[in-house]
Parts: sequence; structure tokens; C-alpha cells
Amino acid sequence: MKKTTLFPKFNKYVYFVLVAAIFAIIGTQSPAHAEIDAAVNEALLTVDPSLLQGKTQDEIKSELPISGSYRDETSPISEDIEVNVGGQTVTATIYRYLSDIEILQYRGDVLWTCIAAFLVFLMQAGFAMLEAGFTRAKNAVNIMMKNIMDFCIGTMAFLFVGYHIMFAGPDESLFFLGQTAATQWGFAFWLFQCVFAATTATIVSGGVAERTKFTAYLAYSVVICAFIYPMFGGWAWGSLLDGSGWLESVLGVGFYDFAGSTVVHSIGGWIALAAAIVIRPRLGKFDANRNPRAIPGHNLPFAVIGGFLLWLGWFGFNPGSTTTFDGNLARIAVMTNIAGAAGGIAALFTVWGIFKKPDVGMTVNGFLAGMVAICTAVDCVSVFGALIIGGVAGALVVMSVLFFEKNLKVDDPVGCISVHGVCGAWGTLAYAFFGAETFSLKILAAQAIGVGAGFIWAFGTGFILFMAIKYTIGLRVTEEEEMAGLDISEHGNEAYTMADSMIY
Repeated sequence: MKKTTLFPKFNKYVYFVLVAAIFAIIGTQSPAHAEIDAAVNEALLTVDPSLLQGKTQDEIKSELPISGSYRDETSPISEDIEVNVGGQTVTATIYRYLSDIEILQYRGDVLWTCIAAFLVFLMQAGFAMLEAGFTRAKNAVNIMMKNIMDFCIGTMAFLFVGYHIMFAGPDESLFFLGQTAATQWGFAFWLFQCVFAATTATIVSGGVAERTKFTAYLAYSVVICAFIYPMFGGWAWGSLLDGSGWLESVLGVGFYDFAGSTVVHSIGGWIALAAAIVIRPRLGKFDANRNPRAIPGHNLPFAVIGGFLLWLGWFGFNPGSTTTFDGNLARIAVMTNIAGAAGGIAALFTVWGIFKKPDVGMTVNGFLAGMVAICTAVDCVSVFGALIIGGVAGALVVMSVLFFEKNLKVDDPVGCISVHGVCGAWGTLAYAFFGAETFSLKILAAQAIGVGAGFIWAFGTGFILFMAIKYTIGLRVTEEEEMAGLDISEHGNEAYTMADSMIY
């Protein structure tokens, strides 16, 4: 068969034109690249030789760490510079090592991030005391055990899986801190993110207190820290290291949540809501007419001390979210404090107006709600904005607790759904009004998308998780065990013993 072509008479001319065009493009581009290279080489002459260590740019570039987790004070960095090429300013990249001042800044960043992580860890003690104080004495050991184990299990789950899901880039592995030994910054960053993950799991504990099997608690702590929290965290915060998340660029303006009003607090609150619905209220919480009954906590001083420990921990939670040792830390701490104080005052007067008594439990939840709400915009809000965000959260948390209990019949012993879920959502939306440089409906919509995505994701996955636990290993203790108290039925000991029953 005779071979045919699409353009039998013109093929050689077409090829000639294409080849000529390619050479023309190369010819016109090469001088520009050569000029840029020459300009970069000229710029390198002005760089301190000690920052190049006698190496070529290719040699230094080859030493760049594959991940921010592996960066240390000896690692090179890439730096964009502006050079003049043919009378035009062009951006080029050079590679160099850190100066002595930059090494000092690096060490300060590592130190401050670790200190902040230690303060956030202290919040575990605050949550334990707050929850134990707001619940009955017969469950105090169980509360303490849950708060111990959610940090232990959360650490392992985040180490093995969660950190990778949240922050890994497309060509790297951060399972078990990665395939290459993490360096100073990697350890500091991982520790700070780990205590955030554990905080999310701890929030859920309060919503299901006094009726949950200990084994069920262990199971859901794994899933929250290994999957639910890291997945949403990656959507909103992935670019803090090597990942990227769709919320970071949503609507072209991006979803903003500086310290986690939604990423940490609302995610924990919405998972708690799903859990409380699945597990159902405590025995005796509602009467025959479905009216709520008060089940007083056994030690309100415990709860207040726990609240103050959380307040202290927030001075690591919010300022530490800079992960940078700089002068903005003090400003962030002050805004955190203002919002907390405003929340406490607003909650006090709100509950006082409703019940004619200044309730201490609601007041504690008020200052916690204020600090939850301020997390999103704490780095950029004004004093006036911090007052408004915290004050609204303090009043809102009282109304929200009553709404969930009276209208939705949800039993939340500690109020975590309202403090963290509802007030976290409020603080996230408030960024558009008090944090952004200029209010716009696009920014508000981006924040609303983040809040909505957080609710759908956390509530949806939480509901599936707790239903799965319910129909496999079991979620709730028996009525007899609940009446006797989880300390005896689940752990075989008590938090408090009578003096006359003790053996001396």
C-alpha cells in the first residue's frame, strides 16, 4: 500500500518552519537567561563569602532539606533577590547558609515554640480538673484516666499517621516523623502541633462524660488524632510546613484561622456534639416530660482552678502559633487576655440576668469561650475588636448551653459543644469584621465556608465513628455501671475514700 501523509507536498516545509521557530525561540531566550545568570553572579559578589562557604550555587542547592521538618541551623536556604537585566528588574533565586544573626533567630524560634508547646500541654491538666469538677465524684478517676490517655494515645496516633496527613508534601513521607531524622526545628514544630491535636481529642471528653466506656474512649482518641483532626488541619494549615490545603486559597482570599478557633476548637466541639447525640443523655438528666434536670458537679473549686490553668495555657496556645520568637508575642498575649476577661464578664451578667444568681460555672465557661473565639483573629485584631469578640462569646456561650439542653435535649456535662464548637465558629466569622484590614463579603464567605466545612467534616465523621464504636466494641456502660460510677466499674478504685474505711 502506498504511504500517504496529511500534507504530502508541504511536509518538508512545515518541518523546516517548526525547526526554525524552535531555534528562533532558543536564540531569543538564551541571552536573557545568560544575562540573568550574569546578574546573579554579580549579586553573589556582594554576599558575605561565609554564607556561601566556598560552594557553587548548585552544590548549595543540592543540600536543601526535602522538608521543613528537616531544617536546622546548618541547612541552606533559598532567597529571592531582585537583579537588573537589560534595564528591567527581575526576581532570581540564590542559595546560601544562615548568618550568625539568623542562627540566633532560628534558635529563638525553636526555644519559643517548645516553651509554647509546654504551656499548651499544661492545658491537659486544666481540662482534667475542669471536667472532673463539673461532674460527679464517682467518675473523677475515669475523667483523669481519660485525660491521661488521650494525650498518650494522641501522641502516638499523631506520630504514626496524623502529622503526615496534615503537613507532608507530595514527594515526602512524614509517617513516624519521616524517613530522615528530624532536626531541631522539626522536633519543635511537631511537638507544638501534637499538643494541638491532643487538645482536640480532650475537648470531646467533656461532651460524653460519665457514661462512656473507657475502651471506647481509647478507640475514638486514635481516630481523632490520626485522621479527623489532621485531615481538616491540612485543609486549613497544610502550607505551614510542606503541604497545601484547599481552604487556604478558597474564593481567592483564603480561609483564615490563626490559632484554631475552628481548626482545633470547633472541630473538637462538633465531634463532641455527634458523640453526645449517639451516646444519649446521662440517666436522670431529663424527667418524664423531657425537661432538663441539673446534675451538679462535685467540686467547683476544681473546675475554677482548671479554668485558670487553661487560661495560662492559652498564653502558649495563641502566642505560640507564631512559631516565631518576635515582638508580636506580647500583643497576641494581651489580646488573648482581654478577650478572656471580656468573656467572663459577659457570661457573668448574662447568667445573672437569667437566673438572678452569678453562677460560677457559667462564668468559667464564659472566659474560656472568649479565648476560644479570639484564636482566629488574635494576631491582627484591635483592643476594641478583642473586647467585642470575647464579650459576645461570653454571652453566646450561656445562651448556647441553655439551647442545646432545653431545645435539642443534648446532654453536655461540661458545656464543651457551646464553648468550643459554637464560640469557635463565632470567632472565626468575626475575623471578617474585626481582623481583616477591610471588610468584604468575599472574606466573610470564605470564613463561612471554613466554618461550614469544619462542621460537616467533624460532625459527619464523628457521627460515623461513634456509631461504628457503638455497634462494635460498645460505646456506653450499662445502667448499673453508670449508677455505681465509672470509677468502680471501669477502673476498680475511687477518687475519694472515707477516713474511717482506710487501713492504717
